[in-house]
Amino acid sequence: MNTRSISFVLPLLVTVATLAHNATADVPYVQTKNVVFAEVDGVGLVMDVFTPTGKSNALGMVDVASGAFYSDRGKINDHMRARVYDIFCGRGYTVFAVRPGSITKFSLAEMADNLKQGVRWVKANAEQYKIDPNRLGITGGSAGGHLASLVAVTADDNTAVKAAGVFFPPTDFLDYRGQKIDASTADGPQLERVKRFVSPGGVGPASGSELVAKLTQISPALLVTSKAPPFLIIHGDADPMVPLQQSEKLLAALKSAGVPAELIIKKGGGHPWPTIHEEVAIMADWFDKQLDNK
Repeated sequence: MNTRSISFVLPLLVTVATLAHNATADVPYVQTKNVVFAEVDGVGLVMDVFTPTGKSNALGMVDVASGAFYSDRGKINDHMRARVYDIFCGRGYTVFAVRPGSITKFSLAEMADNLKQGVRWVKANAEQYKIDPNRLGITGGSAGGHLASLVAVTADDNTAVKAAGVFFPPTDFLDYRGQKIDASTADGPQLERVKRFVSPGGVGPASGSELVAKLTQISPALLVTSKAPPFLIIHGDADPMVPLQQSEKLLAALKSAGVPAELIIKKGGGHPWPTIHEEVAIMADWFDKQLDNK
C-alpha cells in the first residue's frame, strides 16, 4: 500500500454492517464504503470498493459515481439499480466506485483532477486488491461518462487506463445542442449555466476568450490524441438531456486520431433507459476483451 495515500475506511462496526447487508442481499460482491483516497483543501475524497465474492479475474474497474456533476451516495445507488456491480463483480472484477466531488465545491477540471487521484490510488494499492494495475478500465454515465472520458484522453503514465467505456457523455461544451460558443458569444447571459462548469458557484471567467479556453480544457472531444485508450460509447437516440451528437463528436475525434472506438446507439434510449443493465452487460463483454490481453 502507498503509505503516502490516505487509505483508512469506516470503523469496523460499519464494515461489519456492510458485510451483513451484502450477505442478506445475495450479491456477488463485498462492498466497503467510504474508503478515503485523497484530501483536497481539507475535504476527504472517498470511494466504495466492490470486491468479488467469487473468483477474481485480477481486473480492476474505476466506476465514476457522478450524475449532473453531483457525487452523493445516491449516484452509487443508481449504479446498483443499473446492476453495474452485480455484472462486473459477477465476472470477477474489483470495482472502485470513485466519487470525485460535486459542482457545489469543485469545477469540472478539479473533479477530473480528483478522479485522477482516485486512479493513482487504485494503481498504488493494486497489490492489496490483487488486481493488475496495467489492466485497468474506466466507466461512467452522463457526468460520470464525461469525467471518465476526460481523464482517459488526458492521462499520464500514472493515471492511464487500458480501456474506457462510457454512457451518454457530454464531450464538447463549445458545441452543445446546436449552440456554438466562441469568444464573441461566450460572455452572454444565456451562458451562465456553462460558467458554473469552470468555476464553482457560477462566477465565470472575466472574458469570453478565457471562458472558451476553460471550456476547451474540459471537453474530451477536443482533447483526443493518439495516446487515448480504446473507447466504447453507448448512447440513446431519444436522450432528452445529452444529445447523441456529443457521443458522435467524441467518436469522430477518436477515429481521426487512430484510436479504436465504437458507438452503440440504443434505439429509443433516453437518459438512461429501463433496460440499461442489458447494455451494461454488453459493455462488460467489451471490457473482457480489451483487458484480457496482457
